[in-house]
Amino acid sequence: MDDADTVTLVDRTDVVIVGSGFGALATAKKLAKAGTPFVLISETTEHLFQPLLYQVATGVLSPGEIAPSVRAILAEYPNADVRLGRVVDVLPEENTVVYEAGGQRLRLGFKYLVAATGARQAYFGRDEFADLTYALKTVEDAEKLRRQIVRCFEEAHVTTDAERRKNLLSFIVVGAGPTGVELAGQIKELAQRYFAENIGNIRADDVTVTLVEGADKVLPPFGGKLSEYSKESLEKSGVDVVLGTMVTDIDEHGATLTTPTTEETRRLTAETIIWSAGIQANDFADVLAERTGCETVRGGRLLVDPDFTVGRSDNIFAIGDMVTLDNLPAQSPFAMQGGRHVAKMITGKVAMGTPFQYKDKGSMAIINRFRAITRVGKIELTGFIAWVLWLAVHLVYLVGFRNRYIAVMSWCGSFLGHRRPHFYYAQDTVPVPAAEKEEPATKDEPESDKEPVRTSA
Repeated sequence: MDDADTVTLVDRTDVVIVGSGFGALATAKKLAKAGTPFVLISETTEHLFQPLLYQVATGVLSPGEIAPSVRAILAEYPNADVRLGRVVDVLPEENTVVYEAGGQRLRLGFKYLVAATGARQAYFGRDEFADLTYALKTVEDAEKLRRQIVRCFEEAHVTTDAERRKNLLSFIVVGAGPTGVELAGQIKELAQRYFAENIGNIRADDVTVTLVEGADKVLPPFGGKLSEYSKESLEKSGVDVVLGTMVTDIDEHGATLTTPTTEETRRLTAETIIWSAGIQANDFADVLAERTGCETVRGGRLLVDPDFTVGRSDNIFAIGDMVTLDNLPAQSPFAMQGGRHVAKMITGKVAMGTPFQYKDKGSMAIINRFRAITRVGKIELTGFIAWVLWLAVHLVYLVGFRNRYIAVMSWCGSFLGHRRPHFYYAQDTVPVPAAEKEEPATKDEPESDKEPVRTSA
């Protein structure tokens, strides 16, 4: 960190919230309604509804429909201050955070600090895979993957190289958690219900989607008949499900798969590899661990106390995907309930140090159109009923009436019809090598009579 005299002390507030995800927003709303002054600092001023990122990647929804402005959400509360910035340090002895904003490094004092910076993709020691695969943790990730999917189909439509066409239409998804299952199902559905309808020379059978999972079941946290139903549904839709198998190597042209039980190794070629296996805490978790003496576990996640306090500090809290507590799932309900619990302690609704008690409201995952799984207590649902319930629950949690209305319209067009309203693609302007250009027009064929070359838009 820079010397203290290079950092300007700006002001102080009651609570500093770091992040803008589910946990951060739940904390902010509770504090806002109680009239407690707070400053929310985030690298983005949008609240990302991360469970629907795969629908951005597959053209169902636009980024704006799942990432409303945090400022707009909290606009009615005069005690709320949202700042765009990146928190780079915390000084527990001084009750101060250091953040970078507008080209400056600033300080902000607090009575309480709530960290909710989430997690990013984990590559289990193979960080080079990040440059060779597509992740799905941010809006930028989703847009990048969407462009890649459309590019592959567009180039497959015009290429005359059979091997290249095969690779363009091959997709490998690593990790059979909710994100991996949703993406695998949606890509295959795209082939069947969108591209096959719109591109004459591409059939659904031309598209290969392989879902690879190291465990012996799809959606391992569900297990039992729900996992089995998910696997069968994916296979019926045409997804190749490979279980008990690890991805041991990746390059620009494909992946190497190894089955530990048999030591069998095989090679899959594909233009697109999507990595959705595992998470690790974002960098701010390392800062908190170092400054407070908090223990970390696999993936750099903070091992917080039962009241979400961190290390030696009793006024610094961490919630959401960046922490681990009682092996609770790193999902949005855990983050939101944790945020509300911390806010209640800060506002005096419950005593400081009160242990957190998680209320399991059930789990659900969508597989593809009209197929999903849901577990609420001992009740397990599959198929169309679970799918409708999934839509209803996610609609409730979408922030803002406009977002809900547009999402319903987009879902109707995509799931009931064949529309993908947010697919668009413009060919990059890359010079073609001279050897690949067409021969110049002959004397019998004037240049002006030739058909102009069109690019997709």
